[in-house]
Amino acid sequence: MTATRVLVLNSGSSSVKYQLLDMRDSSRLAVGLVERIGEETSRLKHTPLTGGDAREREEPIADHEAALRAVAGELAADGLGLDSPELAAIGHRVVHGGLKFTAPTVITDEVLKEIERLVPVAPLHNPANITGIRTAQALRPDLPQVAVFDTAFHTTMPESAARYAIDVRTADEHRVRRYGFHGTSHAYVSRETAKLLGKAPEDVNVIVLHLGNGASASAVRGGRCVDTSMGLTPLEGLVMGTRSGDMDPAVIFHLARVGKMSIDEIDILLNKKSGLIGLCGDNDMREIRRRIDEGDQEAALAFDIYVHRLKKYIGAYYAVLGRVDAVVFTAGVGENAAPVREAAVAGLEELGLAVDGALNSVRSDEARLISPEYARVAVAVVPTDEELEIATQAYALVDDRNA
Repeated sequence: MTATRVLVLNSGSSSVKYQLLDMRDSSRLAVGLVERIGEETSRLKHTPLTGGDAREREEPIADHEAALRAVAGELAADGLGLDSPELAAIGHRVVHGGLKFTAPTVITDEVLKEIERLVPVAPLHNPANITGIRTAQALRPDLPQVAVFDTAFHTTMPESAARYAIDVRTADEHRVRRYGFHGTSHAYVSRETAKLLGKAPEDVNVIVLHLGNGASASAVRGGRCVDTSMGLTPLEGLVMGTRSGDMDPAVIFHLARVGKMSIDEIDILLNKKSGLIGLCGDNDMREIRRRIDEGDQEAALAFDIYVHRLKKYIGAYYAVLGRVDAVVFTAGVGENAAPVREAAVAGLEELGLAVDGALNSVRSDEARLISPEYARVAVAVVPTDEELEIATQAYALVDDRNA
């Protein structure tokens, strides 16, 4: 029997998201989430997609090992256990791979050590990813574990885009440079956009706008990233749900000296209390739009600031690429918030961009064009699928090794 299944794990600091896929047809066999790990009451929600009802339970789950064992039990109850000979690999989302990891990588002791060495530049993400990897290794030590890195797609950026203009020796010593994130999404969406246009990825220049609670933009030339909005960490770039995005670095010095805030307090401010939630108290775009419709000026200003930053990046990446074939919206806000898409493109007609109101208002899970036929540059909505991208990359790597 040929093993064709891949379990995708996305381990956060207090959660584990998972999907089991069959790579013969990219179908999902099961999806689930364990959250509030380590708290008094944790929650596990498991949905089999091969028949049967979704199951949800609340109980103490002490750590990631207990969480993954619970996941394994749920999968086994559906005949999809981790001991199945049909399981080819476990694919792990790893947020930061630095410059060393430019492609999916089978996890060895040395690979794990390098992921650990990158913890200082990804303190919120890599430790949780490492925990998930070690736990999965303990459960299936015989199975290939594959790391798929958020940063890998962006390693093709030229040094002119990746370098910060600070002392080179200091930057190199502390690995300070622009890495970019959401790479699996940008890779998948840019490739799917080329398919939507009926072209090969190498023939298409695309601006991808990944707009979720975290948000990032990328300039993709011929299938390769040449610039992206996030930097050393996911804080740089667009206005996000709780993150500030681009800001004068001297604000930090000002808050420390004048506001007497500690580094930790400033870190929390910029990562968790800024962006939309800092501007208007809400980070849900649906709620913000509801408030705007009711005449809320605070919400309207937050929306305008969000859109203004989006426009700046569209224009900047248009200049970087020189020729743009498509601007594409993806992720939760990008796929569902028609007013954001309309406002981001409004006024850019001289760049060949326009949105058709009727097409833009359609809600669909399908990749689609929302620009009028006369527009020189296509505007598209392409639902992202990071789990499928991780599974595809992991399976291709394992399949190549077994060939």
